[in-house]
Amino acid sequence: MHQVRSQLTIAAVALLLGVLVVVQLRGQQEANALAGLSAQELTVLVGNLDAHNEQLRKEVAALEAQQADIAAAESRGDSSVDGIRSDLARVRAWAGLDPVMGEGVTITVSGPIGGPGVEDLLNELLTAGAEAVAVEEVRVVPGSVVAGPPGGLSIENTAINDPFEIRAIGSREALTGSLTRIGGIVAQLSATYPSAVVTVTPVDALRLPPTTRSLQPAFGTPRL
Repeated sequence: MHQVRSQLTIAAVALLLGVLVVVQLRGQQEANALAGLSAQELTVLVGNLDAHNEQLRKEVAALEAQQADIAAAESRGDSSVDGIRSDLARVRAWAGLDPVMGEGVTITVSGPIGGPGVEDLLNELLTAGAEAVAVEEVRVVPGSVVAGPPGGLSIENTAINDPFEIRAIGSREALTGSLTRIGGIVAQLSATYPSAVVTVTPVDALRLPPTTRSLQPAFGTPRL
């Protein structure tokens, strides 16, 4: 942008100088410097200067148009880049690559419960609209699995102690209602694991950590 402005300035100065030269030539046709030129030669000289001035005027107009195009493109580019960055931030957050904050629920699980039971609980959260979930400090992402027998649970090669906490970001009312409804997942787990206790608590603000695993596909490649 600075280079374009400099070119515009130089062109304007050259145009002004050209006009001044023409005026000077017309006012000093009898001067000693031009005394030896014929009327025809003076006419040719003035014609050449006029042609040069016209060329300069065209260059100035072209540079002004270029400057306007650059300014418009820069404006559109800034807006586009901001939008892309905002979209990328949302994608990274909800994919699990960045930490996220928001309202939701905490679920405290104590007592003997198996991996399939915890998986059922996580699936119910996602079905109910949870936007992000973590088991203790492990972010749940595609491929994350809670496995193991009661007393030997693990996720992402991280042991899960007893008791442990599951945190989910989403609508507090929707998540709580889905989990605790009659015949819902909490009731089902109580029937399957009678010694386990599952407590659901709505929370105003939660912060979930990012995942530590690589989400780079091993076989697939993006196709735009």
